[in-house]
Amino acid sequence: MSESQPGPASPTRWRRIFWMLASAFVLTLLGKALLPELTSFGQERIALVRVEGPILNSQPAAGEIKTFGEDPLVKAIVLRIDSPGGGVASSQEIYNAVKRVREQHKKPVVVSMGTVAASGGYYIAVAADRILANPGTLTGSIGVIMQMANLEELLEKIGVRNVVIKSGRYKDVGSPFRAMGEEDRELLQSVMDDAHRQFIEAVAEGRSLDIADVEVLADGRIFTGQQAKDVLLIDEIGDLQDAIKLAADMSGIKYPPKVIEPSRRFSFREFLTNRFFGKTSALPLQTGVHLLYLMAF
Repeated sequence: MSESQPGPASPTRWRRIFWMLASAFVLTLLGKALLPELTSFGQERIALVRVEGPILNSQPAAGEIKTFGEDPLVKAIVLRIDSPGGGVASSQEIYNAVKRVREQHKKPVVVSMGTVAASGGYYIAVAADRILANPGTLTGSIGVIMQMANLEELLEKIGVRNVVIKSGRYKDVGSPFRAMGEEDRELLQSVMDDAHRQFIEAVAEGRSLDIADVEVLADGRIFTGQQAKDVLLIDEIGDLQDAIKLAADMSGIKYPPKVIEPSRRFSFREFLTNRFFGKTSALPLQTGVHLLYLMAF
């Protein structure tokens, strides 16, 4: 009597094997993704916040600094600055956010300067405990700038006349449709001088320098990282990893620490703007009077 041969596997059996393999594959992927987070659950960490490009909106960086300041597991913040500066008020808001973290939450903040950290970018940096820059980082540019175009002659050539109805002498100060008078210039210069004084005082306070010593450097000139160290505008020469190590030492975390960054929502509009026009494209589109802590470029 011949032995019976096993019949072909049923479709149900193959379906079961497929789902078992698929489940194992998915669990493996999930394990690889979640294991680092699970193993570091409750672990003290350092937060990395980036300020990159022109400073036009303070809320992303200031909000991230505030959030990490309130997180009990975050023991220090590294602020990576790669910016030529931007709006005066926006720079000041991020500066204030850094000071609040240090004063209210007693957390050290270390700045790491990238390719450029000038004007408003440097203004933010002086609020930190320590500043590191690469030898070739462009920094400094302590000053204020206001740029306006005058289109009066162009409009005359094409036969366009600008009509203004205003409530006060200075309501259209800085208008591109008329020549700037001496009184207008004096008014704007007084505003510029006050904003410049605020910058000088912030640097003097943050860097523990005399105001007179800062005034010598506050004529808009730029420095390399090495030059900035020589005149005490920064503390050390170093890169991002050096800044992370310093933050770990200052907060008592064993090196290498766990470093976390905020997850930012993807903006398709921002992607297209940066892709085709670059990150500085928003600056020339501004109209009216704008005070800028910005390195001219």
